[in-house]
Amino acid sequence: MTRRALGNVGVAGYVLLLYGFIYLPVMTLVLFSFQEGRFPIPPFNGPSLRWYEAVFADGKLTAALTNSLVVALLSSALACLLGFLAAYGFARYRLPGAGPLKVMITAPLTVSYLIIGFGLLVTFNMAGISRSLWAVGIGHVVINTPLCFAIITVSLGEHQRNIERAARDLGASDWQVMWRVTAPMLLPSIVAAYFLSVTFSWDEFIIAFLLSRFDVTLPVEIWSLLRSGLNPKTNAVGSVVFLASVAVVLILEFVVFRRYSSRRAA
Repeated sequence: MTRRALGNVGVAGYVLLLYGFIYLPVMTLVLFSFQEGRFPIPPFNGPSLRWYEAVFADGKLTAALTNSLVVALLSSALACLLGFLAAYGFARYRLPGAGPLKVMITAPLTVSYLIIGFGLLVTFNMAGISRSLWAVGIGHVVINTPLCFAIITVSLGEHQRNIERAARDLGASDWQVMWRVTAPMLLPSIVAAYFLSVTFSWDEFIIAFLLSRFDVTLPVEIWSLLRSGLNPKTNAVGSVVFLASVAVVLILEFVVFRRYSSRRAA
């Protein structure tokens, strides 16, 4: 076998090990979600949809699933809007102290969620705001706005500035330029920031645990299930979340991003 063939075999083996290391836990989770027995451990006994039926028959789990979905979608939309407005303002206007202000916006990315959660809890207690899904949503806006700001800021370049100048020369106002010119040009970055925020909000536990009370999100409900030991329903609900995430990624790839690329090529 030649040196080149050995190199190709080594690269292929490395890639297999890498993807196996990343996806083996997820594949194990999905596999044992179809386990017939009560304990999600080898040997595999199935397949069966017993635990999926149990998940959708469990009122607490379905309510937590709905809560997580609502909080993730709404808080990510607000975080994406705030991140876009901040990125546009810093990129297009000269603001006093712009450097320190940018550092302050992105600082929460380097702070532990535990510290942010405790800070929000103390702040809400001082303000008389009770723990609820609204408080969780505000907390997720706090942690996701810097992420959206960073992603969208990277996409703002000089070529967009030139197109904006042309739009102003044609009579467009600043608001029209921002919403009808800049935002469509940044659509892939905005969509990426939004769905990444949804992902982070969807499986965030610490802030949701600290700021929720009676109505909880899915990670908090799963944690309460795991307190009593291994529960095969957690495998099933985890598989539903994973498959939903994969479906969203495929829809984005084949519908949103490819359609946007084909429009730009045309």
